[in-house]
Amino acid sequence: MDALPAVTRTHCPYCALQCGMELHAETGTPLRVAGWNGFGVNRGALCQKGATSTELLNPAVRLTTPLLRSHRSAELEPATWDEALDFTADRLSAIGAGHGRDAVGVFGGGGLTHEKAYSLGKFARVVLQTPHIDYNGRFCMSAAAAASQRAFGVDRGLPFPLADVAHTDVILLVGSNLADTMPPALRYFTAQRENGGRLIVVDPRRTRTAEQADLHLQPVPGTDAALAAGLLHVLIAEHLIDEAFIAARTTGFQEARAEAQRWWPERVEAVCGVPAGEVRAAARMFAGVSAGAEDKAENPYGTSGMVLTARGTEQQADGADAVNAWINVALAAGKAGRPYCGYGAITGQGNGQGGREHGQKADQLPGYRKITDPAAREHVAAVWGVPADSLPGPGRPAVELLASCGTDIRALLVAGSNPVVSAPDAEFVTSRLRALEFLAVCDVVLSETAALADVVFPVTQWAEETGTVTNLEGRVLLRRQAVAPPEAVRSDLDVLGALASRLGRPGFLTSPAEVFSELAQASAGGVADYSGLSHERLDATSEGPGLHWPCPTPDHPGTPRMFLDAFGTPDGLARFVAVACEPAIEEPCAEYPYRLTTGRVLAQYQSGAQTRRVRALNAAEPGPFVQLHPDLAAVLAVAEGDAVRVTSRRGSAVAAARISDLIRPDTVFMPFHWAGAGRANSLTRRTTDPVSGMPAFKTAAVRLEAALVETAQVETARAETARVEAAQ
Repeated sequence: MDALPAVTRTHCPYCALQCGMELHAETGTPLRVAGWNGFGVNRGALCQKGATSTELLNPAVRLTTPLLRSHRSAELEPATWDEALDFTADRLSAIGAGHGRDAVGVFGGGGLTHEKAYSLGKFARVVLQTPHIDYNGRFCMSAAAAASQRAFGVDRGLPFPLADVAHTDVILLVGSNLADTMPPALRYFTAQRENGGRLIVVDPRRTRTAEQADLHLQPVPGTDAALAAGLLHVLIAEHLIDEAFIAARTTGFQEARAEAQRWWPERVEAVCGVPAGEVRAAARMFAGVSAGAEDKAENPYGTSGMVLTARGTEQQADGADAVNAWINVALAAGKAGRPYCGYGAITGQGNGQGGREHGQKADQLPGYRKITDPAAREHVAAVWGVPADSLPGPGRPAVELLASCGTDIRALLVAGSNPVVSAPDAEFVTSRLRALEFLAVCDVVLSETAALADVVFPVTQWAEETGTVTNLEGRVLLRRQAVAPPEAVRSDLDVLGALASRLGRPGFLTSPAEVFSELAQASAGGVADYSGLSHERLDATSEGPGLHWPCPTPDHPGTPRMFLDAFGTPDGLARFVAVACEPAIEEPCAEYPYRLTTGRVLAQYQSGAQTRRVRALNAAEPGPFVQLHPDLAAVLAVAEGDAVRVTSRRGSAVAAARISDLIRPDTVFMPFHWAGAGRANSLTRRTTDPVSGMPAFKTAAVRLEAALVETAQVETARAETARVEAAQ
């Protein structure tokens, strides 16, 4: 391998902002992180997670050798690579032979590079020949993806650069707390307000992001579709719709209009808890009434506007419909397909977009092709050198896939995911993983899921490998290797290649550049066309800004802004979707009188498998908590820091009380980053959106009571912090 440079420009391993960073390798000192000022998305800014990301490279806090459990009752023990690979191949082969190829499943992650995600999909369909592959991105972006496909014919998180936010007159931000989840992105919203723009935030909690809003709507969790329908009702009733845009560039308005007629503001108030006056004010503000921006020379269309959604509105049992209801608002106001206008979904995971574009999702092949499309199957099969009829059909979405473990699915390969903590109804999921005949996990750390495995493969992480990702804007980026991995650590690509050889499919590509080249061929002509991209081209772009897909030829400049001329539907028109706004399936009752909603905090990330191993992040947020209103705390007779037991129909969790008047009195909030007694997903539902397969993380009926003992999870967090400190 060539010598690595002293300073490497690369990208953060965490969220989909993919902040640019510089890694400084100096002899005898740990790798040092600095912001990369030349990368325009974050312009040198890093959050605390990015700034401490190199601590995960410490051998004391990560896996450095394969682990093997020869019997389910035995402990995981160090093994050689040949022992781990041979055992895995033997078990996968035997289970496939004995129970059929569909008895083997694959579960991936939204943090995997394109090369890994693509190879995982190819491995499932060509080597294992199983339809059952899905990934944890199903928990993140699936509702927005399905809604965007229905409305625009294309799903790309933001169909415009994030920088456009700063120049938009009015933004409707739904279900996102960017101040905690993507702090460097907040600068664009601050600039938007400094430029005279206005911000509407929809969130049941008054978060740090909501504090910046001109108007904050606090709906009952799970009622977003009704709230959006109420805004559409006001736009129609007060003649604030853009009739010319609707006629020229959309279809389906009359059906959506008829549904919206049922949701006058007073009815919305009764269902959503948002005052009727605020519903009217939000609609008027979004339409640009009294915005003072109609004559801006840079926008000849009048006031510009965006609707941006995130997990708060998407992780519901009607997630796709809820997102389409918000898209309807944007379309009716004529705020789409124009400069500084449009709908966008704020992607969460580092490569959540690329993970589904290139074959990690149960119903898709590379290039965002549908696996049921005969032409798509022929094209991809030709690239893979296999007959099209050998490719399996659609598999089961993530929640169904995990629920099938131990019954229909007897063996599972997991890469870059920790469903024991991140999946809904997590205790049930844990029981299903324990019921498997064989579980293999590829991960950087010994996560709670890896601890259940029969084989654990220690794999390289972001700074130890080169690969590509797509950020929330559809910008394809090259992450560059900065350091060599520990001696006994290999790439996921090497693991898949070695397993493929043992299972009778030699020649599986393991070079990231070669894998990406094949991916580009497989994506050619698809919706997400990467065929004009390569590692070399991405490496050569000035200051490394990346290129936005679609990028179909080597001389194509990429597509920063989509839909300015036509939408991605066959006729080029955007679709209104008539949304029937139904109440949440699990409403509060006498036994479970409160609503639980879940989410993230600033200092931790996703299942916490990585961030809970970083000393500074644990110090900032050491354990789980329950945010509740002072009125509810008084009813429970609990004080700040007291242990509270939260119980749903699925299980219980215990965490410390965090009392705040910034949340609705009928709602409690728990972050989902911890395992053990404080695991929030012990409470959440496996109920899924029928359109997208998105689980209903944001709405669960619960009861609360003071707990007599301190949560064991706090003790676990303290012990883990002490272990990390000792290691460092």
